[in-house]
Amino acid sequence: MTTYAIDAENSITALGSQQAFEGEIFASQQELEDLATQWPANRLVEVWNSIPGVPPVKKFANQKSAVSRIWKAIQSLDGGSPAETATTATKGANKAKAAAKKSKKAKTAAKPKPAKAAKGKPAKAGDKPAAARDGSKKAEVLGLLQRKGGATLAQIMKATGWQAHSVRGFISGALGKKMGLTVNSERREDGERVYTLG
Repeated sequence: MTTYAIDAENSITALGSQQAFEGEIFASQQELEDLATQWPANRLVEVWNSIPGVPPVKKFANQKSAVSRIWKAIQSLDGGSPAETATTATKGANKAKAAAKKSKKAKTAAKPKPAKAAKGKPAKAGDKPAAARDGSKKAEVLGLLQRKGGATLAQIMKATGWQAHSVRGFISGALGKKMGLTVNSERREDGERVYTLG
């Protein structure tokens, strides 16, 4: 069974039998969970975000799911020698921290105001539709809104399987507030509501 150590920088290392390491040591998911009960709430997020090759998160639903995901992710750390693993984990942590700092600086430097969704305001020059993961509902909705003539509420509901209030909430929250897109909303002569990207 592999033993792991986590240091104050949240770097996780798979330890060799003769390797000494400062930090907290655990060898099972349960032991990691026991350690996590003593940590501040945000430390699990920091630990996760320091693991190389995992998508960063802002929060977890609960401690148990966080520990489970971290445990599964670190099983891949067994692949190299302990020295290689320690280096990989530390590099991953440093890259994650550097990326977070860079992202924070970029947000501070150019803090754009998010566009109001579904108010019929024209888009500002230079606005580009934000990217969404291929095959996702977000990508599907963006594709519909980018079509000539946009998409009706009914078309979006049919494509996503969502109810009307979910579509409106998604357009307002995910597209308008989070992505900063301007979504125009107009009622056609036949009474059907149409959404288009401004």
